[in-house]
Amino acid sequence: MKDDKRLKRKVRNSYLVSTVSIALVLFLLGSVGYLMVAAMKVADTLQESIAVSVELRRETTDEEKAALKAWFEQEELVATITYLPKEEKIEDREFRKMFGSTFEEVLEENPLPDSFELTLTSASADKELLDSFIGAAERLEGVDRVSYPALMAERLHATVGKIRLVLLLFGGALLLVSLILVSNTIRLAIYSKRYLINTMKLVGATKWFIMRPFLGSSLRQGILAGAIASALFGVAVYGVNEAVPELLTIAEAGKIALIIGAMLAGGIVISGVFSLAALNKFINMKSNKIYLY
Repeated sequence: MKDDKRLKRKVRNSYLVSTVSIALVLFLLGSVGYLMVAAMKVADTLQESIAVSVELRRETTDEEKAALKAWFEQEELVATITYLPKEEKIEDREFRKMFGSTFEEVLEENPLPDSFELTLTSASADKELLDSFIGAAERLEGVDRVSYPALMAERLHATVGKIRLVLLLFGGALLLVSLILVSNTIRLAIYSKRYLINTMKLVGATKWFIMRPFLGSSLRQGILAGAIASALFGVAVYGVNEAVPELLTIAEAGKIALIIGAMLAGGIVISGVFSLAALNKFINMKSNKIYLY
């Protein structure tokens, strides 16, 4: 009787340990995935902060300005378009701070040109695409000059590209290590039941008959682990957003729901696949070898 209780306790403890291990791994992967999504969004925002100034000729007509705006609107590389007339530019506080009242005393008319101020999408990281866009904009009717911080843009895109590569390598390495740890945990849990598996084989049970209860248990374990990981992730995201309200713009409900769904699906898939692999190993092992394992 005591041996039976001890055996049941060991099996239960093994089940709990493997469930908690899978849940913690899923929580870690989900958290890292969430941070990577946030970092990627910040990187895209930085890339989209590059401004392009399209200065117009003085003789540019309203029809040509409308045509220019329409051309910019249909360009996929353009994120936002702002038209700045020269009257608005001359009233700018920073401009006035530099020249003061001497501006009108020296010049009779406003020398500033009308312009379109553009911000670009993250696709501007492609230098050939960006240069092609700048060249096409300079050839448009009514455009006098197109200027943008080329050196800063090149450095920014290079830095963002390196950050993305580091994040992807880190995420991939973490995923690999986590899967190895989960695989070993599940294999140890199945290993503790190898004598039961061997006994079922000796009495003539088929392979599917032996695997069915174990796979059912592993699927329930995966669902439970995914639910635990999702709950921990939800609490963590809520806590972070309470501490740093600025993250609310990043923590979109759709992305969080996608990560939680991936946790639940990942728990089922990971538990099922690794359990199947471990079961297949022990079922196919010869009876005289199982004591040497």
